[in-house]
Amino acid sequence: MCEAARELERVAEEVRACRRCPLHAHRTNAVPGEGNPCARVMLIGEAPGYNEDLHGRPFVGAAGNLLNEMLKLAGLSREAVFITNVVKCRPPGNREPSEEEKEACKPFLIRQLRAIKPEIVVCLGRHSAGVVFGMAGAKFSSIMSARGTVRLLRVAGLEVKCLPTLHPAAALYNPRLRGLIEADFRLLGQLASGGAGGLERWL
Repeated sequence: MCEAARELERVAEEVRACRRCPLHAHRTNAVPGEGNPCARVMLIGEAPGYNEDLHGRPFVGAAGNLLNEMLKLAGLSREAVFITNVVKCRPPGNREPSEEEKEACKPFLIRQLRAIKPEIVVCLGRHSAGVVFGMAGAKFSSIMSARGTVRLLRVAGLEVKCLPTLHPAAALYNPRLRGLIEADFRLLGQLASGGAGGLERWL
């Protein structure tokens, strides 16, 4: 087992035992994240939902099925990437995570980033983008204005290409948004393959 994998397992063990915020009292399972410890692409969502809490794995419900489709569109597989969330335990009733909850989980996310050292970070939704941009000291106003543009950010001591996009669940609630997510994942595919299409849209 490589050092990155060992560190990710240490983080996962600490997440499963974590009591830093009240969310631990409601969880069935914590959801540390999963995937390739040497992934070039890391995807960061918002928080676990019902199915994720049940199984202890990220993106295994309907939004996860859509994410799998989008990864395929980008020429990637779940096995090739690492998937996690800003918040590692399900907020009751699938409500949005609070600032306090996001802050409590942030050290875990930082350690995951430093262990994996991804080249590309995909922020799935406004909570993820807000946290990642905040860690980089970058301005973030809304996911709709940020999506579809690649930014070079310094996060957790790493220089990464950051691509914000809508959370897959958004397209489940509003199918008209699916085209935007598809466009962003096509851009991810260009980035991951080193194509110029992504580079032309850096800020």
